Amino acid sequence: MSLNKYREKSRQRGDLWIIFLVILLSLIGLAMISSASVVVSYDRYSYNTYYLTKQAVSFGLGAMLMIFCTAIDYKYWSKISVSLLVIGIALLAIVIMPGFGQKIAGAQRWIEIGPFTLQPSEVIKLIYIIYAATWLSSKKEQIRNLFSGLLPFAIVLGIIGFLIISQPDLSTLLVIIATAASMVIVAGATFSHLALAGSLLVVMVISLIQGAGYRLQRILTFFNPSVDPLGSGYQINQALITIGSGGWWGLGFGQSRQKYLYLPQPYIDTIFAVIVEELGFIRASLIIVLLLILIYKIFTIALNSKEPFGRLLASGVGFWIAFQTFVNIGAVTGLLPLTGIPLPFISYGGSSLIMLMASVGIVYNVSKYGE
Repeated sequence: MSLNKYREKSRQRGDLWIIFLVILLSLIGLAMISSASVVVSYDRYSYNTYYLTKQAVSFGLGAMLMIFCTAIDYKYWSKISVSLLVIGIALLAIVIMPGFGQKIAGAQRWIEIGPFTLQPSEVIKLIYIIYAATWLSSKKEQIRNLFSGLLPFAIVLGIIGFLIISQPDLSTLLVIIATAASMVIVAGATFSHLALAGSLLVVMVISLIQGAGYRLQRILTFFNPSVDPLGSGYQINQALITIGSGGWWGLGFGQSRQKYLYLPQPYIDTIFAVIVEELGFIRASLIIVLLLILIYKIFTIALNSKEPFGRLLASGVGFWIAFQTFVNIGAVTGLLPLTGIPLPFISYGGSSLIMLMASVGIVYNVSKYGE
């Protein structure tokens, strides 16, 4: 299918603020990764910039994809949503096959492509938002019908959920489910249907937690972090020590002490703790403010969109970024159980950064044509 008819046809300008905010947040992320990963990088690869270099390449690829998505009419994604979904599900299936997926710390979530790795669960986040927006906008009033409106939608989500939990990656699955549920609410589902879905979700989560000892241990550690400070409580205790040592203004950029192999994953899941330690509570709060402004801008674009698909597409991206931000910072600060969710645009992770930048490029196009 030719893209020519979907390319920009007018000089109408979208909301450039979201592009600016994404670039600014990504550059802040690169700066913090350069500091947070320096010790681990040297320890594993004998030079300081391994993770920074890979993230910088991902930033370049993400920027190009974002620019591409800004120039393509967002309605084009609706036309290829099923094809994208098939590709996404295929990638999820491939990654859990023996000999295909790369296994790290007991989790098989990555596919090696030359010097790079692809994480299909990050790719499916955007693909499922596109598919969900297409499905929900096409059903209109039928969305209130459980069997013709929501059940097929839920079956597809169930297939994706089964493949993701097989990796295993419960935290990513919960973000996808929360995003999907929020989009269903925006689409106009009835309260009774949402209550039924919520009840089933609670049962599923409890079963998954009981079925894996480490998940149950995380919950117990959340309620009492001091119960096993050198075992299950080690990461959260080190994260809290890292945050506490930063004070109001921090120790200074690059001066983190906890990144010297005390704090696990200081450049991925717990990078916000390093940010607070080096920059302090005041300046770390400014990063949160930038993320909140970006989320606010995206939701404003969704509210202003008069076209259902554009409204659902933008709101889905907004919920995705909002949930990940809340879960990551909540986990690091002890407000939520520890998870493996990266902080959007800040944490190390090429697949996450590229897909987030692409999603914002699509939202920018919604701001151009959705009104």
